[in-house]
Parts: sequence; structure tokens; C-alpha cells
Amino acid sequence: MAHDDNTRDRHAGTASVLAAIAANVGVGVVKFIAAAVTGSSAMVSEGVHSIVDSGNGLLVLLGLRRARKAPTIEHPFGFGKELYFWTLVVAVSIFALGGGVSVMQGIHAVQAALAGTVEHGSPVAAFVVLIAAMVIEGLSLRVAIRGFNAARGATPVFRYIKDCKDPSLYTVLLEDTAAELGLVFALVGLALTTVTGNAVFDGAASVLIGALLMGVSVIMLSESKGLLVGEGLTRDELAAARALVEADPAVQKAGGILTMYFGPQSMLMTVDVTFVPDIDDTGIIAATERVEAALVARFPQATRIYIEAEDLAEVGRQRQAQAAMPIE
Repeated sequence: MAHDDNTRDRHAGTASVLAAIAANVGVGVVKFIAAAVTGSSAMVSEGVHSIVDSGNGLLVLLGLRRARKAPTIEHPFGFGKELYFWTLVVAVSIFALGGGVSVMQGIHAVQAALAGTVEHGSPVAAFVVLIAAMVIEGLSLRVAIRGFNAARGATPVFRYIKDCKDPSLYTVLLEDTAAELGLVFALVGLALTTVTGNAVFDGAASVLIGALLMGVSVIMLSESKGLLVGEGLTRDELAAARALVEADPAVQKAGGILTMYFGPQSMLMTVDVTFVPDIDDTGIIAATERVEAALVARFPQATRIYIEAEDLAEVGRQRQAQAAMPIE
């Protein structure tokens, strides 16, 4: 069942990425055409946004593909962190190419408007494109939300993003949400410019779109950095793992449990335990196999589990040290 859940999560992430790429390519081209016709700064920002998102989707797909490569001698734990690396590249791309370009475009548009050098064409094409783009982006966002909700279950949204080890499940959701909000900003800016004749509103919308993209990129940068540095199980999950280990009749006490993700479906787990007195080698081997099976059943992403026997005093010190570790 756990394996089926992992497979479903991977398919949900891939489907969301593909839907987003298809939407962004088509919409991006149309936005640039509308920007050329109308001279709208916000439309230029939205066109850049869509093209950048299309490239980012391809990078996420590349990360998903490379993360599934088999382990090698040089990379014995596999290539799961490739996904984390490419997600970091996507975050930098959103910040610089999406947010940075949009902010600069908006600033130049505001300056031009204040200088009275802006000439806008008919806004009709821009309104048509914006409304059509909102519909298309909305369909893409719907696919992303469906996949995200299927993966997170009852977990609160922000808690799931913080704890999730597969960034493809929320990257597209964040991008599509920003895209839909960006279109709203562009629509409002263009409407105000049309009603008032003041192009400052159009430039301001472009700046807001850029700020929105930068905000999304900061969230992604923070999460990607944590995954690349090395994240493990949460404190509650560690407590559950320790309870499983100590539930075995041959285990007297479990010490520190150290974990680290090498990819969404690949995690290293080390456990130090004190076995009951007078247990022989055969009993230790049997107990180790039972404990490993119980841990894998609860944490199917634990692809490598190492159990080591320690004396009771050392196990106690380990537990105290782990309990004192701060939570980020």
C-alpha cells in the first residue's frame, strides 16, 4: 500500500508539471503578441513569467528523471538529490528571470509613464488574452491542486510544504498560483490604466508581479536548501520509529535514530539499540530482521537501515542528546 502511495505521488507530480508546461508555452506566446499590440508592461512581465515557468517545468522533469537513476560506485546512495538541485535552480530562475525582469520592466514603465512617453494601443487584445490566460492557467492550477491534495491528505498546506521531501509536488502549485495571481494583477493594472489613462498603474502591476514571483522563489529556495543540506524525519516521526523499535520483545531500549533523505523515496536510517540481557547471536539477528521489517512497513522510504547494538548507558546518552536538538 505504501509503495502504491509513493507511485501515485510521483505520477501526480509529473502530471502537474506536464500540464503546467503545456499551459505556459501556449499562453506565453499569446501574451507576448498582446504585449506587442498594446504596449502593456504588465503583459510583457506576464509573457516572461510564462516562458520562465515553461523552462522551469522542463528542469523539474529533468530532476525527476535523473533522480531515478540507479546507484553507481561514485554515488552509492543514488541520485535522488538531483531533484533537489534542479528545484534550487528553478527557484533561482524564478527570482532572477521572472521576478527580477518583471520588477525592472515595471520600474522602467512607471518612469516612462511619469515622463509622459508611454503610448498604449488598444487594450482589447490584452483583456481578451488575460481572461483566456486566466482560464487556461486555472485549468493547470486545478490539476496541480488535485495532485497536491492527493499527496498531502489531511496535512495542513504549509506544514506539508515544509515537511514534504518531493518538491515537484508543490513547485508547480506555487508557480501556478503565482501565475493566476499575476494575471489578476495585470488585469487590474490594465483596467486602471484604461479607465484613468495613467500608465503608472500598468507599470505598478508589473512590479507587483515581480515581487510575487520573488516571494515564491524565496519559499522554494528555503525548502530546496534544507533538502540539499540533508533533512530527516520529524520529531513525531522519530518518536513513532523509536516506539516501533522498542516494541520488539528482544529490544530493551532504543537510542538515537539518525535519518537523512537522499531523495523523495530514499532515506538512510541508523538505529542504536540495547538488546535484552542474555540474548544470543541468533536472537539478535532475528530481532534485527523484525525491527527492519517493522520500520520499512511504517517508513517505506527507508531504503537503507542500519541497526547497531550499544550498551544501555550509551543509548541513554544518545536519547538525551537527540531530545535536546532544536527544531527549525
